Amino acid sequence: MTHQTTHTTEKNLLGRAALVTGGSRGIGAATALRLAREGADVAVTYVNGKEAAGDVVRAVEALGRRGVALRADAGDPEDAAGAVTAAARELGGLDVLVNNAGVGLLGPVETLTPADVDRVLAVNVRGVFLASRAAAAVMPRGGRIITVGTCMTQRVPGPGGTLYAMSKSALVGLTRALARELGERGITANIVHPGPIDTDMNPADGPYAQGQAAMTALGRFGTAEEVAETIAHLAGASYVTGAEFSVDGGHAA
Repeated sequence: MTHQTTHTTEKNLLGRAALVTGGSRGIGAATALRLAREGADVAVTYVNGKEAAGDVVRAVEALGRRGVALRADAGDPEDAAGAVTAAARELGGLDVLVNNAGVGLLGPVETLTPADVDRVLAVNVRGVFLASRAAAAVMPRGGRIITVGTCMTQRVPGPGGTLYAMSKSALVGLTRALARELGERGITANIVHPGPIDTDMNPADGPYAQGQAAMTALGRFGTAEEVAETIAHLAGASYVTGAEFSVDGGHAA
């Protein structure tokens, strides 16, 4: 079965500059392309996927927008903030930050080591905080901070997700607090919670896919483009802030 996604032709983000962390593949790559379709110039960060990031940049440029690839590890404090500074420099400013970079580490809680905890929190929490802080320092009125969470902040369907769910749940509090702190400056902050999404990290034909799909009300995996659609909407929305959006096919219903 195939699922078609309709792409708007309106240039709602024309003249805007965006940074998508972890934008070389999956939801990040789909988001970068969707923002470019709506008129934004887009920078993406990557850690190991240099060629894939280059492909995304070329696809952005093919849409008539400027694309930039930046190597940055969200778990490194200097990289997390530096990517924002570099993106603003390369694109001539920054209007939209999509905090997409993250790591998933699943396993029984008693097997998780302090090093595991440090790495997951460094990327999934500290990296998002530092990038958002850096973005708030350079964003003009009308700036948008959009963070990618997970459906596991609202429903943890089985064992093994303690560390991952904890790290992503912290981003809900961060988003609400940023909304309050930055609202008077006209900068919004929202979080999007994807459910089971067909990506190379969690393919719809993978060994655990059938069970994941069965947990959703729609009975199927979503596509990266379906998540990107909501992110793009929030990038253009002016009266939505401090909110959570589930793009999970009814996983939490």
